[in-house]
Formats: sequence, C-alpha cells, structure tokens
Amino acid sequence: MSLRRLFAIVTKELRQMRRDRITLAMIVGIPVMQLVLFGYAINLNLRGLETGIADQANTAGSRAVVMDMVATGVIDPSVTASTPQELMEHLRRGEISVGIVIPPDFERRRYEGREAVQVLVDGSDTVVQSAAVQLAQLPLDNRATANTRPARDGTGQLAVGQISVVAFYNPERRSPINIVPGLIGVILTMTMVLFTGVAIVRERERGNMELLIATPLSRSELMIGKVLPYAAIGLVQTTVILLLGVWLFEVPIRGSLLDVYFAAVLLIFANLTLGLLISTKARSQFQAMQMTFFVFLPSILLSGFMFPFAGMPKVVQWLAEVLPLTHFLRLIRGIMLRGAGLLELWPEVLALLAFTTVMMTAAILRFRKRLD
Repeated sequence: MSLRRLFAIVTKELRQMRRDRITLAMIVGIPVMQLVLFGYAINLNLRGLETGIADQANTAGSRAVVMDMVATGVIDPSVTASTPQELMEHLRRGEISVGIVIPPDFERRRYEGREAVQVLVDGSDTVVQSAAVQLAQLPLDNRATANTRPARDGTGQLAVGQISVVAFYNPERRSPINIVPGLIGVILTMTMVLFTGVAIVRERERGNMELLIATPLSRSELMIGKVLPYAAIGLVQTTVILLLGVWLFEVPIRGSLLDVYFAAVLLIFANLTLGLLISTKARSQFQAMQMTFFVFLPSILLSGFMFPFAGMPKVVQWLAEVLPLTHFLRLIRGIMLRGAGLLELWPEVLALLAFTTVMMTAAILRFRKRLD
C-alpha cells in the first residue's frame, strides 16, 4: 500500500466535499439542527395551555380560584365563555386545550365540600391530559371570600372542595388514538417530498430533460403532470393507514371520512410542491435526499407529532407554523378525534392552500430560470 496514493485519494475526497455545498452544510448543520430542535422541542412539562374560562358564579372566591390556576403556569386564559357548551365548541374546534367551568352555585358547593370546579380537557393528547391533572390538586379555600362561614369541623376554615378533571375524546388515555392520525401526516411528508424531490433531478440525470423541453408542454403543465401521479399514491397510503389504524388500534373516525381525505389531499399537494422546489435546486438525486432530510426532521419534531406544541418556546412555534405538517395535524386530529368539520378548522385549510400556492409558484419560476 502506497501512502502517497492513499493521501491523494483522501485529498481528492476532501476537495470534492468542499465543492459540494449541500454535503458541507450537512456536516455542520445536522448536529446543530438536532441539538437545537431536540433541546427546544422535548419539553413534557407543559406550560401556557390555551384555556377557556366559564365563570358562572363570578364571585370573589371563583375569581380567586381562576387566579390560582393561572398562577401555576399550566394554563393561559385565551377564551371567555358564558356556558360549558360554548367551551365544548371551542374545545372541539381545537381553539383551546383546557376549559374551566365554575357553576353558579360555586360557593355552596365549596362550603359543602362537593365538586365545585370542573376542568374540561382535550384528552386526545395524553401529555396535555396529564398536565391538566395538576389543576385538580389545588385546594379550594376561603382566601378571597368576603363572608366566611365555619366549616363542619369547627376549625374556622371552609371544607376543601373538589376540582374534577373530565377528559374528552380519549378518556382511556390510549396513545394510538393520538399517534395514528399523526402518522398519516408523517408518512405523507416523508414519501411525497422525497418522491418529487428526485423527480426533476432523475429526468436530468437520465438525459430525458432535453426531450421534455422539446415537447409542446408548458412548464406549468410539466410540473403539474409530475405531481398528479404521486398524489394518487398518497391517497393509497392514506387509505392503508386508516384501515390499519381502525382495524389494529381501534382508532375512531368521529368526523366525515370525506373531510379526512380532503385534509390528506391538502397535505399531499403541499408536500409535492415542496418536493418540486427541492428538485429544481438539487443537482443529483443524492442531494435531493439530503435536502429532504432538512425538511423532514424539523417537521416531525416541531409539528406537535412527537412532542406537545404548547411546550415549545414562542419563537419555535412561529417556525413550526411554516411547516405544512403542523396545520395538517390540527386538521386530522380535529376531524378524526373531535368530530370537527373543515369549515370549523378553516385557518388550517387556508394555511395549507397558501403554502401549496407559494411552493408551486416558486418551483415553476425556478424551473423556468434553469431552462433559460
């Protein structure tokens, strides 16, 4: 073995990596991305859960109870309602994760030691459900009551009341109920972006691009034609996951099945157009797969699939709002687990449509620039 020839090969590989900016970026980018994403995303100690308050008693004591709950940092009041039914509507639409109900006879219930406060929780996320249980440990005393009454034990203190937690949509706290709908989005994100990410690059590597340019196809027709076959594949994948989820894990579909497929179509086209944009940038199929990894890792960590969205810092949440998987998870879980309709979840629908439009426009413009 010649050390000189070995050194020449090593030098050649290092120079080639230096010229390949994508590979060079991954050498530093992957460890930095994983450290930052895992450091911010993994937070099971939830704080600031969006909460609705229905204080029907509106007394000094009831307001003090709400203040005590807010002081824990677990909840963040964002919605005010007059009835429990209004809270349930907000809960079903995914606008809140927790609802606090204080009945009109709160003071009497507290004095008698009966259930005086009810906490309504979106139990489809078991981590959120566990965090809300902390609220039930708060004691109900008479610190803010103007007219105190002696308790039955004669100590001068009111009997400790009870805060009950009622979990909806997943009272058994089964993890597959929350995971399987999210897996639809994760699998579609991984496959759709990858498939179209290598589509244009593969044509270029095989020498077919010149033939496509010579055809009377417009650039828009070519790009859309590349997308449609993979959209059909995405629907097949969605069907397989739904069938297995219902059969093996008894995952409910409480909403319209048509809405489920429409939400899947929105994510499919969002990911396909993103993959097309990647394919106009990559110079080889290997580079396209590398760039797909940079999309897939933040999507699975920041979208709320693995770790609760509410546990992330605000800056990270803003970044996650750019990812189509974030909006799809809200859609699919709202439809399948809470029985919500697309009209009730319209902000997520508009977000996916806007993302698809921007990505498709950028891909067509870049493709035209590369052909000129």
